[in-house]
Amino acid sequence: MTDFKHIIRIGNTDLDGNKNILFAMNKIKGVGVPFAKMALSLSGVDTNKKAGNLLDSEVETLNEVVMNPEENGAPAWMLNRRKDYETGEDKHLLGPDLEFQIQQDIKRMSKTKSYRGLRHQWGLTVRGQKTRSNFRNKSGTLGVNKKRLTE
Repeated sequence: MTDFKHIIRIGNTDLDGNKNILFAMNKIKGVGVPFAKMALSLSGVDTNKKAGNLLDSEVETLNEVVMNPEENGAPAWMLNRRKDYETGEDKHLLGPDLEFQIQQDIKRMSKTKSYRGLRHQWGLTVRGQKTRSNFRNKSGTLGVNKKRLTE
């Protein structure tokens, strides 16, 4: 029997060894259940295995698939950055790279004064939701101000 690892490192993120590998991979920013399932099938790892029970070779192949999915046979529709604005290529971003790219996209939209950029700038909903009853007060709660009686 192999030794159990309480923490494994995949995609520059520490994963809990006690969890099922399919759900432990959700902790990596940019990886959801469908992407994790695809990465596990491409690397040949059982989806029901605990993360701490993975062999070192399995961890290495899984890490390679997660870091470079397009080179390891992942379909283009599974990637989270298809037809990149600057380069036009399909890629999959993880962690801080994903956060940085999202911020850059929002800045670009605000700079060009597109509808989405302006909605982001004003702190309103971007995707067409109604705002009459929901999304009130992103700045905090406001109560009813009562007038003070001066005696």
